[in-house]
Amino acid sequence: MPEVIVAGAGPTGIFLASELRLHGVDVVVLDKEPEQNTVIRALGLHSRSIEIMDQRGLGAQFAAAGPRYPLDGFFAGILRSAPELDTTHPYVLGIPQTETETLLTRRALELGVDIRRGTELTGLSQDDASVTAALADGSELRARYLVGCDGGHSIVRSLAGIGFPGEPSRREFLLGEVEFTAPPDEVAAVSSRVRETHRDFGAGPVDGGAFRVVVPADGVAEDRTVPPGLDELKQQLRSYAGTDFGAHSPRWISRFGDATRLAEAYRSGRVFLAGDAAHVHPPFGGQGLNLGLQDALNLGWKLAAAVNGWAPDELLDTYFTERHPVAADVLNTTRAQSELVSTEPGPQAVRKLLTELMEFDAVNRHLIGKITALDIRYDFGPGPDLVGRRQRDIPLGQGTLYDRMHTGRGVLLDRTGELLLEGWEDRVDSIAGAGLHPQVPSRLLRPDGHIVWLESEPDEGGGSSADSQADLVDALETWFGPASLPSMVQLAVLD
Repeated sequence: MPEVIVAGAGPTGIFLASELRLHGVDVVVLDKEPEQNTVIRALGLHSRSIEIMDQRGLGAQFAAAGPRYPLDGFFAGILRSAPELDTTHPYVLGIPQTETETLLTRRALELGVDIRRGTELTGLSQDDASVTAALADGSELRARYLVGCDGGHSIVRSLAGIGFPGEPSRREFLLGEVEFTAPPDEVAAVSSRVRETHRDFGAGPVDGGAFRVVVPADGVAEDRTVPPGLDELKQQLRSYAGTDFGAHSPRWISRFGDATRLAEAYRSGRVFLAGDAAHVHPPFGGQGLNLGLQDALNLGWKLAAAVNGWAPDELLDTYFTERHPVAADVLNTTRAQSELVSTEPGPQAVRKLLTELMEFDAVNRHLIGKITALDIRYDFGPGPDLVGRRQRDIPLGQGTLYDRMHTGRGVLLDRTGELLLEGWEDRVDSIAGAGLHPQVPSRLLRPDGHIVWLESEPDEGGGSSADSQADLVDALETWFGPASLPSMVQLAVLD
Protein backbone atom coordinates (compact mmCIF):
# COMPACT_ATOMS: atom_id res chain seq x y z
CA MET A 1 0.00 0.00 0.00
CA PRO A 2 1.43 3.43 -0.92
CA GLU A 3 1.57 6.11 1.74
CA VAL A 4 0.35 8.90 -0.56
CA ILE A 5 -1.71 8.87 -3.76
CA VAL A 6 -1.36 11.87 -6.07
CA ALA A 7 -4.14 12.30 -8.65
CA GLY A 8 -2.80 14.10 -11.71
CA ALA A 9 0.56 13.74 -13.47
CA GLY A 10 0.94 17.36 -14.51
CA PRO A 11 3.82 19.53 -13.24
CA THR A 12 2.23 20.10 -9.82
CA GLY A 13 1.48 16.45 -9.14
CA ILE A 14 4.80 15.16 -10.43
CA PHE A 15 6.81 17.74 -8.49
CA LEU A 16 4.85 17.00 -5.32
CA ALA A 17 5.56 13.30 -5.73
CA SER A 18 9.29 14.02 -6.04
CA GLU A 19 9.22 16.15 -2.89
CA LEU A 20 7.63 13.25 -1.03
CA ARG A 21 10.21 10.77 -2.35
CA LEU A 22 13.04 12.98 -1.09
CA HIS A 23 11.83 12.03 2.38
CA GLY A 24 11.39 8.34 1.61
CA VAL A 25 7.60 8.44 1.21
CA ASP A 26 6.09 5.69 -0.97
CA VAL A 27 3.93 7.59 -3.49
CA VAL A 28 1.80 6.62 -6.50
CA VAL A 29 0.74 9.13 -9.18
CA LEU A 30 -2.46 8.37 -11.10
CA ASP A 31 -3.45 10.05 -14.37
CA LYS A 32 -6.41 9.15 -16.56
CA GLU A 33 -4.59 10.10 -19.78
CA PRO A 34 -2.51 7.30 -21.31
CA GLU A 35 0.20 9.70 -22.49
CA GLN A 36 1.69 13.01 -21.39
CA ASN A 37 -0.33 16.03 -22.48
CA THR A 38 0.98 17.74 -25.64
CA VAL A 39 -1.01 20.95 -25.20
CA ILE A 40 1.31 23.82 -24.25
CA ARG A 41 -0.60 26.23 -22.04
CA ALA A 42 2.24 27.65 -19.95
CA LEU A 43 5.40 29.01 -21.53
CA GLY A 44 7.69 30.03 -18.72
CA LEU A 45 8.99 29.81 -15.19
CA HIS A 46 9.19 32.91 -13.04
CA SER A 47 12.03 33.77 -10.68
CA ARG A 48 10.75 31.97 -7.58
CA SER A 49 10.04 28.76 -9.52
CA ILE A 50 13.53 28.86 -11.03
CA GLU A 51 14.91 29.22 -7.50
CA ILE A 52 12.93 26.15 -6.48
CA MET A 53 14.48 24.14 -9.29
CA ASP A 54 17.90 25.30 -8.05
CA GLN A 55 17.04 24.23 -4.53
CA ARG A 56 16.30 20.72 -5.75
CA GLY A 57 19.32 20.35 -8.04
CA LEU A 58 17.43 20.85 -11.31
CA GLY A 59 18.61 24.38 -12.10
CA ALA A 60 21.14 23.44 -14.78
CA GLN A 61 18.68 21.16 -16.60
CA PHE A 62 16.01 23.84 -16.72
CA ALA A 63 18.47 26.58 -17.69
CA ALA A 64 19.55 24.52 -20.69
CA ALA A 65 15.95 23.94 -21.81
CA GLY A 66 14.90 27.48 -22.68
CA PRO A 67 15.96 31.09 -23.30
CA ARG A 68 15.90 33.88 -20.74
CA TYR A 69 13.53 36.80 -21.22
CA PRO A 70 13.48 40.12 -19.33
CA LEU A 71 10.61 40.80 -16.98
CA ASP A 72 9.76 44.04 -18.77
CA GLY A 73 6.05 44.27 -19.52
CA PHE A 74 4.98 41.23 -17.53
CA PHE A 75 2.34 43.12 -15.56
CA ALA A 76 -0.61 43.51 -17.97
CA GLY A 77 1.83 44.10 -20.83
CA ILE A 78 2.72 47.57 -19.51
CA LEU A 79 6.16 48.26 -20.92
CA ARG A 80 8.33 49.30 -18.04
CA SER A 81 11.85 48.08 -17.35
CA ALA A 82 11.91 45.56 -14.54
CA PRO A 83 13.43 46.81 -11.26
CA GLU A 84 16.38 45.16 -9.56
CA LEU A 85 15.16 42.05 -7.79
CA ASP A 86 16.50 40.18 -4.76
CA THR A 87 17.31 37.00 -6.68
CA THR A 88 20.00 35.40 -8.79
CA HIS A 89 17.31 34.75 -11.44
CA PRO A 90 15.81 38.14 -12.40
CA TYR A 91 14.22 36.86 -15.62
CA VAL A 92 11.60 34.55 -17.10
CA LEU A 93 12.79 31.17 -18.34
CA GLY A 94 11.04 30.52 -21.65
CA ILE A 95 10.32 26.80 -21.38
CA PRO A 96 7.14 25.12 -22.65
CA GLN A 97 4.96 23.35 -20.11
CA THR A 98 5.52 20.04 -21.89
CA GLU A 99 9.29 20.35 -21.40
CA THR A 100 8.82 21.33 -17.75
CA GLU A 101 6.68 18.24 -17.29
CA THR A 102 9.23 16.05 -19.08
CA LEU A 103 12.11 17.23 -16.89
CA LEU A 104 10.09 16.83 -13.69
CA THR A 105 8.88 13.38 -14.74
CA ARG A 106 12.42 12.24 -15.45
CA ARG A 107 13.46 13.40 -11.99
CA ALA A 108 10.47 11.71 -10.36
CA LEU A 109 11.27 8.39 -12.01
CA GLU A 110 14.89 8.66 -10.86
CA LEU A 111 13.61 9.08 -7.31
CA GLY A 112 11.40 6.01 -7.61
CA VAL A 113 7.96 7.57 -8.07
CA ASP A 114 5.36 5.09 -9.36
CA ILE A 115 3.50 6.84 -12.22
CA ARG A 116 0.44 5.02 -13.54
CA ARG A 117 -0.95 6.61 -16.69
CA GLY A 118 -4.27 5.54 -18.16
CA THR A 119 -5.57 5.05 -14.61
CA GLU A 120 -8.67 7.09 -13.82
CA LEU A 121 -9.85 7.86 -10.29
CA THR A 122 -13.65 7.71 -10.09
CA GLY A 123 -14.42 7.67 -6.38
CA LEU A 124 -12.92 7.99 -2.92
CA SER A 125 -13.74 7.32 0.68
CA GLN A 126 -11.79 7.86 3.87
CA ASP A 127 -11.67 6.97 7.52
CA ASP A 128 -9.47 8.05 10.42
CA ALA A 129 -6.46 6.11 9.14
CA SER A 130 -6.58 6.02 5.33
CA VAL A 131 -8.09 7.07 2.01
CA THR A 132 -9.41 4.58 -0.55
CA ALA A 133 -9.44 5.57 -4.23
CA ALA A 134 -11.89 3.76 -6.52
CA LEU A 135 -10.54 3.34 -10.05
CA ALA A 136 -12.35 3.13 -13.38
CA ASP A 137 -11.29 -0.51 -13.89
CA GLY A 138 -13.15 -1.51 -10.74
CA SER A 139 -10.08 -1.86 -8.53
CA GLU A 140 -9.25 0.14 -5.42
CA LEU A 141 -6.08 1.68 -4.04
CA ARG A 142 -5.61 2.65 -0.42
CA ALA A 143 -3.13 5.10 1.11
CA ARG A 144 -2.70 7.25 4.19
CA TYR A 145 -3.25 10.48 2.23
CA LEU A 146 -4.46 11.56 -1.22
CA VAL A 147 -3.71 14.82 -3.03
CA GLY A 148 -5.79 16.10 -5.94
CA CYS A 149 -3.56 17.76 -8.53
CA ASP A 150 -6.08 17.01 -11.27
CA GLY A 151 -6.80 20.47 -12.66
CA GLY A 152 -9.59 23.01 -12.66
CA HIS A 153 -12.28 20.36 -13.20
CA SER A 154 -10.88 18.28 -10.33
CA ILE A 155 -12.78 15.07 -9.63
CA VAL A 156 -10.94 14.87 -6.29
CA ARG A 157 -12.25 18.27 -5.23
CA SER A 158 -15.78 17.26 -6.22
CA LEU A 159 -15.64 13.90 -4.46
CA ALA A 160 -14.19 15.51 -1.32
CA GLY A 161 -17.11 17.97 -1.23
CA ILE A 162 -14.90 21.07 -1.26
CA GLY A 163 -16.65 24.18 -2.58
CA PHE A 164 -15.14 26.11 -5.48
CA PRO A 165 -16.77 29.55 -5.44
CA GLY A 166 -15.90 32.34 -7.84
CA GLU A 167 -16.78 33.72 -11.24
CA PRO A 168 -17.41 31.67 -14.40
CA SER A 169 -15.68 32.56 -17.65
CA ARG A 170 -16.91 35.74 -19.26
CA ARG A 171 -14.48 35.46 -22.15
CA GLU A 172 -12.77 32.59 -23.88
CA PHE A 173 -9.69 32.34 -26.04
CA LEU A 174 -8.52 29.90 -28.68
CA LEU A 175 -4.97 28.65 -28.29
CA GLY A 176 -3.10 26.39 -30.65
CA GLU A 177 -0.08 25.58 -32.76
CA VAL A 178 -0.62 25.63 -36.53
CA GLU A 179 1.36 26.16 -39.70
CA PHE A 180 0.96 29.30 -41.83
CA THR A 181 1.46 29.85 -45.54
CA ALA A 182 2.05 33.55 -44.86
CA PRO A 183 5.75 34.49 -44.45
CA PRO A 184 7.00 35.11 -40.88
CA ASP A 185 7.66 38.82 -41.45
CA GLU A 186 4.04 39.34 -42.52
CA VAL A 187 2.79 37.45 -39.45
CA ALA A 188 5.00 39.56 -37.18
CA ALA A 189 3.89 42.85 -38.76
CA VAL A 190 0.19 42.03 -38.60
CA SER A 191 0.42 40.70 -35.04
CA SER A 192 2.22 43.85 -33.91
CA ARG A 193 -0.49 46.01 -35.45
CA VAL A 194 -3.34 44.00 -33.92
CA ARG A 195 -1.75 44.01 -30.46
CA GLU A 196 -1.79 47.80 -30.38
CA THR A 197 -5.51 47.52 -29.60
CA HIS A 198 -5.97 43.84 -28.70
CA ARG A 199 -3.29 42.83 -26.23
CA ASP A 200 -4.89 39.41 -25.84
CA PHE A 201 -3.98 38.51 -29.43
CA GLY A 202 -0.71 36.87 -30.42
CA ALA A 203 0.97 34.79 -33.12
CA GLY A 204 4.63 33.81 -32.85
CA PRO A 205 6.92 31.12 -34.24
CA VAL A 206 7.69 27.92 -32.33
CA ASP A 207 9.99 24.98 -33.03
CA GLY A 208 9.40 23.05 -36.22
CA GLY A 209 8.11 25.87 -38.38
CA ALA A 210 4.68 26.23 -36.73
CA PHE A 211 3.17 29.26 -35.00
CA ARG A 212 1.63 29.51 -31.55
CA VAL A 213 -1.62 31.47 -31.82
CA VAL A 214 -3.90 32.97 -29.21
CA VAL A 215 -7.03 34.86 -30.26
CA PRO A 216 -10.31 35.75 -28.49
CA ALA A 217 -13.08 33.26 -29.16
CA ASP A 218 -16.56 34.18 -30.38
CA GLY A 219 -18.23 33.93 -26.99
CA VAL A 220 -18.08 31.24 -24.30
CA ALA A 221 -18.62 27.66 -25.47
CA GLU A 222 -21.55 25.79 -23.94
CA ASP A 223 -19.52 22.57 -23.85
CA ARG A 224 -15.85 23.29 -23.21
CA THR A 225 -14.98 19.62 -23.39
CA VAL A 226 -15.40 19.82 -27.16
CA PRO A 227 -12.12 21.17 -28.62
CA PRO A 228 -12.31 23.94 -31.23
CA GLY A 229 -11.53 23.14 -34.84
CA LEU A 230 -9.29 24.77 -37.43
CA ASP A 231 -12.22 26.51 -39.12
CA GLU A 232 -13.18 28.24 -35.85
CA LEU A 233 -9.59 29.37 -35.30
CA LYS A 234 -9.30 30.72 -38.86
CA GLN A 235 -12.58 32.57 -38.50
CA GLN A 236 -11.39 34.36 -35.35
CA LEU A 237 -8.03 35.19 -36.95
CA ARG A 238 -9.84 36.84 -39.85
CA SER A 239 -12.11 38.68 -37.44
CA TYR A 240 -9.21 40.22 -35.48
CA ALA A 241 -6.31 40.31 -37.93
CA GLY A 242 -8.13 40.56 -41.25
CA THR A 243 -6.35 37.39 -42.38
CA ASP A 244 -6.03 33.78 -41.29
CA PHE A 245 -2.39 33.70 -42.49
CA GLY A 246 -3.22 30.57 -44.49
CA ALA A 247 -3.46 28.50 -41.29
CA HIS A 248 -3.28 24.75 -41.84
CA SER A 249 -1.97 21.49 -40.35
CA PRO A 250 -2.81 22.15 -36.66
CA ARG A 251 -0.70 20.33 -34.09
CA TRP A 252 -3.35 21.01 -31.48
CA ILE A 253 -6.05 23.59 -30.72
CA SER A 254 -7.68 24.19 -27.35
CA ARG A 255 -9.72 26.80 -25.56
CA PHE A 256 -9.38 28.47 -22.18
CA GLY A 257 -11.44 30.99 -20.26
CA ASP A 258 -10.98 33.70 -17.66
CA ALA A 259 -12.87 31.97 -14.86
CA THR A 260 -11.71 32.94 -11.37
CA ARG A 261 -12.34 30.42 -8.61
CA LEU A 262 -10.71 29.53 -5.28
CA ALA A 263 -11.35 26.41 -3.21
CA GLU A 264 -12.99 27.05 0.15
CA ALA A 265 -10.55 24.62 1.76
CA TYR A 266 -7.37 22.90 0.66
CA ARG A 267 -8.03 19.89 2.88
CA SER A 268 -10.86 17.54 3.76
CA GLY A 269 -9.60 15.03 6.30
CA ARG A 270 -6.84 13.08 4.57
CA VAL A 271 -7.52 14.59 1.16
CA PHE A 272 -5.65 17.70 -0.06
CA LEU A 273 -5.78 19.93 -3.16
CA ALA A 274 -2.91 21.62 -5.00
CA GLY A 275 -2.45 23.55 -8.23
CA ASP A 276 -5.41 24.22 -10.51
CA ALA A 277 -7.55 21.84 -8.44
CA ALA A 278 -7.40 24.53 -5.72
CA HIS A 279 -7.49 27.68 -7.85
CA VAL A 280 -8.15 28.84 -11.42
CA HIS A 281 -7.67 32.33 -12.80
CA PRO A 282 -7.04 34.28 -16.02
CA PRO A 283 -3.65 33.51 -17.59
CA PHE A 284 -2.29 37.06 -17.58
CA GLY A 285 1.19 37.21 -16.08
CA GLY A 286 1.81 33.49 -16.62
CA GLN A 287 1.40 32.52 -12.96
CA GLY A 288 -0.75 29.38 -13.03
CA LEU A 289 1.89 26.66 -13.40
CA ASN A 290 4.25 28.56 -11.11
CA LEU A 291 1.59 28.83 -8.41
CA GLY A 292 1.05 25.07 -8.56
CA LEU A 293 4.75 24.26 -8.25
CA GLN A 294 4.95 26.50 -5.20
CA ASP A 295 1.91 24.77 -3.67
CA ALA A 296 3.71 21.45 -4.12
CA LEU A 297 6.88 22.79 -2.49
CA ASN A 298 4.89 23.99 0.53
CA LEU A 299 2.85 20.82 0.96
CA GLY A 300 5.46 18.17 0.12
CA TRP A 301 7.71 18.35 3.17
CA LYS A 302 4.77 18.84 5.54
CA LEU A 303 2.94 15.79 4.25
CA ALA A 304 6.17 13.78 4.40
CA ALA A 305 6.62 14.89 8.01
CA ALA A 306 3.14 13.56 8.84
CA VAL A 307 3.86 10.23 7.11
CA ASN A 308 7.22 9.92 8.87
CA GLY A 309 5.73 10.64 12.25
CA TRP A 310 7.44 13.85 13.32
CA ALA A 311 5.02 16.55 12.12
CA PRO A 312 3.93 18.98 14.84
CA ASP A 313 0.16 18.88 15.45
CA GLU A 314 -0.73 21.96 13.41
CA LEU A 315 1.82 21.58 10.61
CA LEU A 316 -0.54 20.23 7.93
CA ASP A 317 -3.00 23.03 8.63
CA THR A 318 -0.36 25.63 7.77
CA TYR A 319 -0.54 24.51 4.13
CA PHE A 320 -3.95 26.17 3.84
CA THR A 321 -3.21 29.19 6.03
CA GLU A 322 -0.07 29.97 4.03
CA ARG A 323 -1.06 29.10 0.46
CA HIS A 324 -4.73 30.16 0.36
CA PRO A 325 -3.92 33.88 0.85
CA VAL A 326 -1.20 33.63 -1.83
CA ALA A 327 -3.69 32.18 -4.32
CA ALA A 328 -6.29 34.80 -3.40
CA ASP A 329 -3.75 37.52 -4.17
CA VAL A 330 -2.85 35.91 -7.50
CA LEU A 331 -6.54 35.73 -8.42
CA ASN A 332 -6.94 39.39 -7.60
CA THR A 333 -3.84 40.36 -9.58
CA THR A 334 -4.75 38.33 -12.66
CA ARG A 335 -8.33 39.61 -12.58
CA ALA A 336 -6.98 43.16 -12.53
CA GLN A 337 -4.67 42.45 -15.46
CA SER A 338 -7.57 40.93 -17.37
CA GLU A 339 -9.44 44.22 -17.02
CA LEU A 340 -6.39 46.27 -17.98
CA VAL A 341 -6.11 44.62 -21.42
CA SER A 342 -9.70 45.51 -22.25
CA THR A 343 -10.24 48.01 -25.08
CA GLU A 344 -13.09 49.73 -23.20
CA PRO A 345 -12.52 53.41 -22.26
CA GLY A 346 -12.73 52.85 -18.50
CA PRO A 347 -10.09 50.12 -18.24
CA GLN A 348 -7.91 52.04 -20.70
CA ALA A 349 -8.04 55.11 -18.46
CA VAL A 350 -6.97 52.99 -15.47
CA ARG A 351 -4.22 51.43 -17.59
CA LYS A 352 -2.88 54.86 -18.52
CA LEU A 353 -2.81 55.91 -14.86
CA LEU A 354 -1.10 52.70 -13.77
CA THR A 355 1.47 53.12 -16.55
CA GLU A 356 2.35 56.51 -15.04
CA LEU A 357 2.51 55.08 -11.51
CA MET A 358 4.88 52.33 -12.59
CA GLU A 359 7.46 55.03 -13.28
CA PHE A 360 7.92 54.98 -9.51
CA ASP A 361 10.37 52.23 -8.58
CA ALA A 362 8.41 51.20 -5.48
CA VAL A 363 5.23 50.63 -7.50
CA ASN A 364 7.08 48.80 -10.27
CA ARG A 365 8.88 46.59 -7.74
CA HIS A 366 5.65 45.84 -5.88
CA LEU A 367 3.79 44.67 -9.00
CA ILE A 368 6.68 42.66 -10.44
CA GLY A 369 7.14 41.09 -7.00
CA LYS A 370 3.60 39.75 -7.27
CA ILE A 371 4.28 38.25 -10.70
CA THR A 372 7.57 36.60 -9.69
CA ALA A 373 6.33 35.44 -6.22
CA LEU A 374 9.49 36.90 -4.67
CA ASP A 375 7.45 39.14 -2.36
CA ILE A 376 5.65 36.33 -0.52
CA ARG A 377 5.86 36.49 3.27
CA TYR A 378 4.03 33.85 5.26
CA ASP A 379 2.52 35.09 8.51
CA PHE A 380 4.37 33.39 11.35
CA GLY A 381 3.26 35.95 13.91
CA PRO A 382 5.22 38.90 15.38
CA GLY A 383 8.87 39.15 14.47
CA PRO A 384 11.37 40.67 12.07
CA ASP A 385 10.22 41.28 8.50
CA LEU A 386 12.59 38.61 7.18
CA VAL A 387 10.83 35.88 9.16
CA GLY A 388 8.32 34.25 6.82
CA ARG A 389 10.15 35.30 3.66
CA ARG A 390 12.14 32.98 1.46
CA GLN A 391 15.94 33.01 1.77
CA ARG A 392 17.61 33.99 -1.49
CA ASP A 393 20.58 32.01 -2.71
CA ILE A 394 23.97 33.07 -1.31
CA PRO A 395 27.55 31.93 -1.97
CA LEU A 396 29.04 29.50 0.54
CA GLY A 397 32.72 29.11 -0.17
CA GLN A 398 32.65 26.54 -2.95
CA GLY A 399 29.07 26.46 -4.16
CA THR A 400 25.93 28.16 -2.89
CA LEU A 401 23.23 27.73 -0.29
CA TYR A 402 20.81 26.23 -2.81
CA ASP A 403 23.44 23.61 -3.67
CA ARG A 404 23.09 22.44 -0.06
CA MET A 405 19.27 22.14 -0.20
CA HIS A 406 18.91 19.35 -2.76
CA THR A 407 17.82 16.80 -0.14
CA GLY A 408 14.77 18.81 0.92
CA ARG A 409 15.82 19.08 4.57
CA GLY A 410 15.75 22.15 6.80
CA VAL A 411 18.90 24.26 7.05
CA LEU A 412 20.46 26.14 9.97
CA LEU A 413 22.78 28.93 8.87
CA ASP A 414 24.98 29.42 11.93
CA ARG A 415 27.38 32.36 11.69
CA THR A 416 28.88 31.58 15.13
CA GLY A 417 29.32 27.83 14.87
CA GLU A 418 28.00 27.60 18.43
CA LEU A 419 24.33 26.76 17.88
CA LEU A 420 23.25 23.19 18.65
CA LEU A 421 21.02 20.83 16.67
CA GLU A 422 21.11 17.75 18.88
CA GLY A 423 17.94 15.74 18.30
CA TRP A 424 17.10 17.34 14.95
CA GLU A 425 20.09 16.27 12.84
CA ASP A 426 17.85 13.80 11.00
CA ARG A 427 15.68 16.69 9.75
CA VAL A 428 17.94 19.76 9.64
CA ASP A 429 21.43 20.36 8.24
CA SER A 430 23.79 22.86 9.85
CA ILE A 431 26.00 25.18 7.81
CA ALA A 432 28.36 26.96 10.14
CA GLY A 433 31.21 29.43 9.94
CA ALA A 434 33.01 29.28 6.60
CA GLY A 435 31.38 31.31 3.88
CA LEU A 436 28.84 33.04 6.15
CA HIS A 437 29.16 36.77 6.67
CA PRO A 438 29.99 37.37 10.36
CA GLN A 439 27.56 40.31 10.52
CA VAL A 440 24.59 38.43 9.01
CA PRO A 441 22.35 36.95 11.72
CA SER A 442 22.05 33.19 11.98
CA ARG A 443 18.76 31.82 10.68
CA LEU A 444 16.72 28.62 10.42
CA LEU A 445 15.17 27.67 7.09
CA ARG A 446 12.35 25.24 6.42
CA PRO A 447 12.80 22.74 3.56
CA ASP A 448 11.00 25.19 1.25
CA GLY A 449 13.60 27.87 2.02
CA HIS A 450 11.41 30.16 4.15
CA ILE A 451 12.98 31.69 7.26
CA VAL A 452 11.35 30.58 10.53
CA TRP A 453 13.89 31.89 13.04
CA LEU A 454 16.32 34.79 12.98
CA GLU A 455 19.01 35.46 15.56
CA SER A 456 18.56 38.74 17.39
CA GLU A 457 20.93 41.47 16.23
CA PRO A 458 23.43 42.33 19.00
CA ASP A 459 23.08 46.03 18.28
CA GLU A 460 19.28 45.75 18.74
CA GLY A 461 19.62 44.58 22.29
CA GLY A 462 19.71 40.89 21.49
CA GLY A 463 20.13 38.57 24.41
CA SER A 464 22.81 36.05 25.26
CA SER A 465 23.85 33.04 23.21
CA ALA A 466 21.82 30.92 25.63
CA ASP A 467 18.73 32.98 24.78
CA SER A 468 19.40 32.47 21.07
CA GLN A 469 19.74 28.72 21.59
CA ALA A 470 16.49 28.60 23.55
CA ASP A 471 14.66 30.56 20.84
CA LEU A 472 16.13 28.27 18.20
CA VAL A 473 14.88 25.19 20.07
CA ASP A 474 11.40 26.71 20.18
CA ALA A 475 11.49 27.21 16.40
CA LEU A 476 12.79 23.70 15.81
CA GLU A 477 9.99 22.20 17.89
CA THR A 478 7.39 24.36 16.12
CA TRP A 479 8.43 23.41 12.60
CA PHE A 480 10.35 20.15 12.92
CA GLY A 481 8.62 18.45 15.82
CA PRO A 482 10.12 17.14 19.05
CA ALA A 483 13.79 16.19 19.20
CA SER A 484 14.47 12.53 18.54
CA LEU A 485 16.76 12.61 21.59
CA PRO A 486 16.86 15.15 24.42
CA SER A 487 18.88 18.13 23.27
CA MET A 488 21.75 19.50 25.32
CA VAL A 489 19.67 22.56 26.13
CA GLN A 490 16.83 20.38 27.41
CA LEU A 491 19.24 18.27 29.44
CA ALA A 492 20.71 21.43 30.95
CA VAL A 493 17.21 22.48 32.04
CA LEU A 494 16.59 19.05 33.57
CA ASP A 495 19.89 19.25 35.48
